[in-house]
Order: sequence, then C-alpha cells, then structure tokens
Amino acid sequence: MEDMIFYDRLQFAFTITFHYIFPQLTMGLSLIIVFLKGLYLRKKVEKYNDAAKFLMKIFAINFTMGVITGIPMEFQFGTNWAKFSELTGGIIGQTLAMEGMFSFFLESSFLALFIFGEKLMGQKLHFLTGFLVFLGSWASGWFILATNAWMQHPVGYEVLENGKYVLENFSALFTNPWLLPAFLHNQLASVVTSSFVVASIGAFYILRQKNIEYGKLFLKTGVIFGLISSLLVAFPTGDWNAKNVAKYQPASFAAMEGIFETEEAGAEIVLIGQPNMVEKKLDNKIAVPNILSFLTYQEWDKQIVGMDHFEEDELPDNIPALYYSYHIMVGLGTIFIGVMSLAGFFLWRKKLYNIKPLLWTIMFLVPFPYIANITGWYVAELGRQPYLVYGLLKTADGVSPTVSSGNTLFTLLGFVALYMLLGLLFLVLVGKAIHQGPKHQTH
Repeated sequence: MEDMIFYDRLQFAFTITFHYIFPQLTMGLSLIIVFLKGLYLRKKVEKYNDAAKFLMKIFAINFTMGVITGIPMEFQFGTNWAKFSELTGGIIGQTLAMEGMFSFFLESSFLALFIFGEKLMGQKLHFLTGFLVFLGSWASGWFILATNAWMQHPVGYEVLENGKYVLENFSALFTNPWLLPAFLHNQLASVVTSSFVVASIGAFYILRQKNIEYGKLFLKTGVIFGLISSLLVAFPTGDWNAKNVAKYQPASFAAMEGIFETEEAGAEIVLIGQPNMVEKKLDNKIAVPNILSFLTYQEWDKQIVGMDHFEEDELPDNIPALYYSYHIMVGLGTIFIGVMSLAGFFLWRKKLYNIKPLLWTIMFLVPFPYIANITGWYVAELGRQPYLVYGLLKTADGVSPTVSSGNTLFTLLGFVALYMLLGLLFLVLVGKAIHQGPKHQTH
C-alpha cells in the first residue's frame, strides 16, 4: 500500500511539475502582451505592435504545450486518485469544469483571433482579443486556485451519509479566505517568470548586437515588470499567504520554518539550517531572534507553536523537502528583488544597456523563476500532507485501490520519456522564434 501511494504521488508530482513550466509563463506573458499592444494603440509606434505579436508567438507555443501536458493530469483523477474523485468530485468537479468551459475556451478562441485576425478586425478589436486572452489565462488560474484553496482550507461543504462531500454554499468556494492571497501570489509569481524571460530576450539581442531596438524594449519592459512583481510577491502577497498557513495549517507552518520546539518568548526566523530528523533540531543554524513572531503577528514575543505541539501523524510527512522548498523559494525571491532593483537603478540612470555583466546575469537567471514557482507549489502541496483535503481526507484514503504500483511506475517512465521529447521540441520552437526575432527589424 505504501509503495502504491508513493508511486501515485510521484507520478502526479512529476506530471504537474512539468506541466506548470508552461502556464506560469503564459499567465504573466499575457499581461505584458496587453501592455505592449496598449502602448501601440496610444503611441502608434510599430515596434510595440511587433513586440506584442512576437511575444504572442511564444505564448502560443507555451499554451499548446500546457494543454498537451495538462490532459494527463485530468486523467489521473480517474485512474490513480479515483477514490478522491468519488468523494470530492461534487465540489472540485465544479471549479475544474468551469475552468475548462469558460477560461480555456475563452483563452484558446481569442488566441487564434489575435494571431490571425489583426487585418480583419482592426487595431482596437485586436487589442480586445489580446485582453480577452489575458482575462482567460488569469480566470483559468482563479478556478484552479479555487480548487486548490478548498483542498487547503475546505469551506461551504457538507458530508453525505455515503461519505461524499458536496457543496452546501457555492459562493463559499470563491470567498474562501485562502483563495485571494494564493491567487494574487501565484499570478504575480508568474509575472516574475515572464518578466525574466522577456528581459533575457532583450539582453540576448543587445549582447548579440541583433534587433537592438527590440532588445532595449524587451529589457526595459522586463525589468520594470520584474521589479514591481518581485516586490509584490514578497509583500504583501507572500506575507499574506504565510499568515494564512500559520492560522489554518500551524503544523505546516512550523515545519516549513524549521520550528521543532515551541518557543514561548518569541520565535526566531531561520536564515540557514539543515533539519536533523533524528535529533529533532536544525543543524548549523543561523537565525535572527524574535523576527518570525513579529512578521507573523506583529508582536516580538508572540508564541509560535513548534512541531512538538502536534501528533506525529498530523505533521507533514516529508519535513526536509518542505523546509528546503520554502527556503529555496524565499531565497530566490530575495535574489530576484536584488537583481531587478539593480537593473532598475541602472535603467533609470540610462546605463543598463551597456553593463554586460548585468545583462549576462539577467539572461542566465531565466531558469530560476521557474524553480522558485515550482518550489512554491511544493510548499503548498507538501505542507498539506498527510491530507488531500486538509483535516478531512487523508492521502492514503484517496488513492485507487485497483491500480497497482507496477502499473503506475510503468506509466511514469513513459511520461518521463515523452516529456523529455516535448521539452526538447519546446526549446527548439522557442529558440527558433527568438532567433527569427520580431517581424519588422530596425537597423
């Protein structure tokens, strides 16, 4: 049974990790595309329109890959997680269906119109199609996060005699106190990824002395969006999410902060340390006293309960992975703020385009926002364990009893091979689009 649960979780973790490489770019990129198209309408400068259409090509490649890699995840609800789907389908099925019916079709329909319909529709309607693509991509995130928010903090439900969960209050799904901070944090994090991608394309063009005018536009746009979004990801949205975890999932909060023992006179914030699960402590710890209590409750000496306050079976089942994921996410976020602040300063001083070390740094930092986004999701999902629906449904009770661990492992290996090919195809297509550059080049 333990092997079956392990492989079911491993397969879903792998497929959703690979899948989320793509939506985090499309959600943020759609906002930047709307911004550039709006600039074109206001200033009538052709490079803004060319830039928007160029980025929409990259958006389309990402969107297609996101669709392809998203389908297997839906099937896993009926194969590996059939019991979970049977018990909670009356609730999560509604938000997932709304995501497919409303957001996906809105996004895909107007994406085609944006790419192929500019001459037919005119510029104002073309801008509208871009805005609707943005609206569809963010609405998709809203419905998915509404589903996840219910799993993190279940509200508005009742339990039938057969053990199934059904909605008692539909509006509670969308007024869930977990939803808004998680949505804003997730969407702004996707803008961080997109900003680094756009800025890195600009840095690449400038360093290669190719498409210089577009390079400067992409770099400037990416730095401005990246600086604003990086700051907002940390505060207020990151702070808001952390306070929600402390309030609704205190065991998870203690684990991700590395608090093994309850600290009565205020909790320290750990900068560096390694969880020692044998001795129940952090090794090689560097910490600042009382800061965590102040950040969480605005009181220096406020108690924060440690993992010793909870029963063993109520704690997350992989505390080191949760702890490291959280600290990787926070550490990378701090680096993003630093790099984008420095780039913003030199942009303001009109020197950014000539500072090659900083351009190289921006270009090679591109993978790290992806890592930060994915580890952020690991924090949310590892923190919820050992539950699928926090406080209601244990993970062990949601698996499909008829799907063997061997079958799951076999299909997992198939997914790994297939996704490696898809990943290579994605890199080739995006690389080719970047090499070709925007349609109208300025020399």
